[in-house]
Amino acid sequence: MAEYPVNKGIGRSVEFKGLKAQYLFIFCGGLLALFVLFVILYMIGIDQWFCIGFGVVSASVLVWQTFALNARYGEHGLMKLGAARSHPRYILNRRKISRLFNRKKQKNEKYT
Repeated sequence: MAEYPVNKGIGRSVEFKGLKAQYLFIFCGGLLALFVLFVILYMIGIDQWFCIGFGVVSASVLVWQTFALNARYGEHGLMKLGAARSHPRYILNRRKISRLFNRKKQKNEKYT
């Protein structure tokens, strides 16, 4: 039986066959979801060969896309991409220009 090194050191991210960090979880979760979907389709009564073909094609696409994302974005790339999407492109200030330059009076200055 072959041995596969999963973790190569303390403080380093989990790696299996080149997949790192969150891609490994996407890969495992996707395969599990496809298996559950395959079982549901088979139990409903859909043709056996259709279920097998759907499972093989879907699993192949999942594996291909997961490795492509891993190669393209790297270990922390998806988190950086998500952070960039949630960051606003512009910061709008709708105050009047004259109000920006007026100094606001503090409570202590009222009575002096």
